[in-house]
Amino acid sequence: MSLLRQPLLMLSRSRHVQELVSTMPVSSGIVHSYVPGETTDAAVTASEELVAGGMWVTLDFLGEDTLDVEQAEATVAAYVELLGELAHRGLARRAEVSVKLSAVGQALPDSVAGGGHKIALENARTICRAARNAGTTVTLDMEDHTTTDSTLAILRELRKDFPETGAVLQAALHRTEADCRALAHEGSRVRLCKGAYLEPEEVAFQDRIDVDRSYVRCLKVLLAGQGYPMIATHDPRMIEIAGSLASRYGRERGTYEFQMLYGIRPLEQQRLAESGETMRVYLPYGTEWYGYLMRRLAERPANLSFFVKSLVSKK
Repeated sequence: MSLLRQPLLMLSRSRHVQELVSTMPVSSGIVHSYVPGETTDAAVTASEELVAGGMWVTLDFLGEDTLDVEQAEATVAAYVELLGELAHRGLARRAEVSVKLSAVGQALPDSVAGGGHKIALENARTICRAARNAGTTVTLDMEDHTTTDSTLAILRELRKDFPETGAVLQAALHRTEADCRALAHEGSRVRLCKGAYLEPEEVAFQDRIDVDRSYVRCLKVLLAGQGYPMIATHDPRMIEIAGSLASRYGRERGTYEFQMLYGIRPLEQQRLAESGETMRVYLPYGTEWYGYLMRRLAERPANLSFFVKSLVSKK
């Protein structure tokens, strides 16, 4: 099944397949397993259920590679609405938001007034301000390697006024261990994941074992540092290693957290929460679920058979 990963990642950017898949109602089959709904209310309701079960949450309004200024502004408005609702329902202490900068303008061409980098920075600043007013935080999602430098530059600018802003680093990239060292300082929130993008061998490890080794090296840097590591993995071995390293470096529970995606290994999420670990669930919502779904299938291709059945039946 691992042979399916590359074609699935390629399909994640196929407009033709996206148009076909997007005719399915979001509640059908495997889509609903990963995306609890399309609306703010659906996302906040799902968050309430998770928080009631002892979880923490980070919410992602789905969308990426936005090439339209109005769409970027609409995404910002959606986050502001979401943050207001989280505060209204008393969830802000345990729920934050994750933001893809390409959804708020990073991918806009330089011909647009200000250019994509500046627009994304200002839009992210608006979301960070709304998050602070709501009593919570923002984490900047990391996308493919072509955006890494821009994303980290925007992070540095945001942290001047919003030092609580979180970063995401991907162990699959060769550069990430060095990036971890640069970000493992006091007050720095860093989510470490393996990476879900199809990257060239010039910049990324290609074999799973090499990605795993990089992940462990990066874990050591973050857990030995002064920041707040956010350990994003579903891999049982990595979870065990992370727990051992946390003990080795004298980390008390609450000085780091585990993160997993909505719908993946919920029993393990529950086990970690019940054991006293901070367990945060990454909860995506919205109509633009296609690219996110295909990357989840690439990470776990065994789910493809269920997806195909729901696609054919369109139930």
